[in-house]
Amino acid sequence: MHQPNQFDLMSQKRFLPLFLTQFTGAFNDNLFKNAFLVLIAFYGLSTAGLNSAVLINMAAGIFILPFFLFSTLAGQLAEKYDKALLARWIKGLEIIIMLLAGLGFIWHNAAILMGCLFLMGVHSAFFGPLKYSVLPQYLKQNEILGGNGLIEMGTFVAILLGQIAGTLIIQQQPYGEIYIIIACLGFAIMGYFCSRAMPAAPPTAPDLKIGWNIFTETAKIISHTRKNKTVFNSLLGISWFWFFGSIYLTQFPHFAKETLHGDASVYTLLMTLFSLGVAIGSLLCEKLSDATVELGLVPFGSIGLSVFAIDLFFASQNLAPASYTAYTFLTGLSSWRIIIDILLIGVFGGFFIVPLYALIQIRTEHEFTSRAIAANNILNSLFMVVAAGMSIALLEAGLSVSQLLLLAGILNIFVAIYIYTLIPEFLMRFMVWILTHTLYRIKKAGVENIPEHGAVVLTCNHVSFMDAMILAGAIRRPVRFVMDHRIYNLPIMNFICRTANAIPIAPTKESAQMKDVAFTQIAQALADGEIVAIFPEGRITSNGKINRFMPGIEQIIKTTPVPVIPMALQGLWGSFFSRKDGAAMLKMPRGIFSKIGLVVGQPIAPESVTRLKLEQETHLLRGDWQ
Repeated sequence: MHQPNQFDLMSQKRFLPLFLTQFTGAFNDNLFKNAFLVLIAFYGLSTAGLNSAVLINMAAGIFILPFFLFSTLAGQLAEKYDKALLARWIKGLEIIIMLLAGLGFIWHNAAILMGCLFLMGVHSAFFGPLKYSVLPQYLKQNEILGGNGLIEMGTFVAILLGQIAGTLIIQQQPYGEIYIIIACLGFAIMGYFCSRAMPAAPPTAPDLKIGWNIFTETAKIISHTRKNKTVFNSLLGISWFWFFGSIYLTQFPHFAKETLHGDASVYTLLMTLFSLGVAIGSLLCEKLSDATVELGLVPFGSIGLSVFAIDLFFASQNLAPASYTAYTFLTGLSSWRIIIDILLIGVFGGFFIVPLYALIQIRTEHEFTSRAIAANNILNSLFMVVAAGMSIALLEAGLSVSQLLLLAGILNIFVAIYIYTLIPEFLMRFMVWILTHTLYRIKKAGVENIPEHGAVVLTCNHVSFMDAMILAGAIRRPVRFVMDHRIYNLPIMNFICRTANAIPIAPTKESAQMKDVAFTQIAQALADGEIVAIFPEGRITSNGKINRFMPGIEQIIKTTPVPVIPMALQGLWGSFFSRKDGAAMLKMPRGIFSKIGLVVGQPIAPESVTRLKLEQETHLLRGDWQ
């Protein structure tokens, strides 16, 4: 039987045209840019008496400049107008740019081609906010992570193929320029027709008044984004990835030549490995997170980036001196550690960046998403410029290329620690993800019964000390757990509970004041539209059976009438964290990847909620599997 996955989106009209529009655009950007750079570097193309090194560095700056100048306007337009219609206008502009570029190639006019490179930067700056902010309009909540993974995969594959194609086509002299004109114009036209197939995406802020002052609007958008700490730090995280990635991509030619003793084909191999790695990591995100936006992958990604970046330095020091081609490099045993390092840097980069993009889309206000992405593009560009400046300064100061790459890997550790200190939610979700994905294989049923928005109370049987973490890992929305204060204060658990805004509670006989505070916090959380989860038994079972439900659930619903959804955990009785055969966590673990289940029932209207009814429903949901 077919298991739904992210690739199903490729057969959907609500996604495929967007994917193809983005793919052809990214491919054409790099097709044109690399053909232009090859003409400068190898065929003597010049203007204003500038040498090739200056022109190549100028080209990099010219392409980035529009992201500073036009991202804020692009974000506003994507909120004010239908995004599909806007995509057609942008892709129509690409055709005009490629027609102009054709004249530049025919006349060998570097000034015209430099102007077209700037215009392609404008084209990309306007399309960037649109392509990410339209995803929440086209996709369901549980498809957003997979959709982002496909977009990132497509982007990096398109960049790689565009760079290779641009280099190879322009070298087919004496007709290289004619071939590249046909290719660039052809892909621009293909992109336009793909955009015409995009479904309507109505404006999210049709009454928005466009602000034309770049500096004022940039400051306004970034200031607004900073109000949401999680979103803003996600933007910084993505920008850091581009800082880190741009250092590697920029230095790969010198790394291939000076450190690896390779020719141009080795550089192409490194680019291929890195790009394929990001593509693979982006696609794996959905599988590893079970189609949820799993923030735990972000620390996992950052750890991998540093581990393999540092290992790359040591692996490249032991390479035997020789003149390598891509073939001889691939066939040399000493090269494979380097190959694996670069591939895995890309893979863990995908783990790092895809959940962050998805998080921005679901945590940003619906009418502000495009502008948040615009702010991200501005920050990305700024970080890339700083990375270039830092790289030049350090290389001039005497660092080798391999030492520079090592430094980037070490810096990544400190940046990661800083980000996770600011937002402990990332680290908490990582701990939950690691624990639940190494100890258990969770079979879920009925999770779609939990609404995407609005207040609801979840109830569940209480089998082990891991119950809350298993539920937190299985439920897409953030959950406020009501926890026994003794479990709340356990080592490690306390960090997770505090970070997840869990609510500690105590029986009246232990602390009436703590109980009253807990009920006040529960009522406020529900009034704010949050999910609250409780274990109505009030304690972990000591015999595997479901204990009698306590009256607290009825008091909660009487105070704040919201739907209640019963759930049941299966298979945890007898686990290391349960009380079977004595105290929990004082016996031999039964193994990793143990199969357990979570069954979610139908919502029960508040007027029908009783503790007896919930207890009966929980028995039915759990069945005989303890």
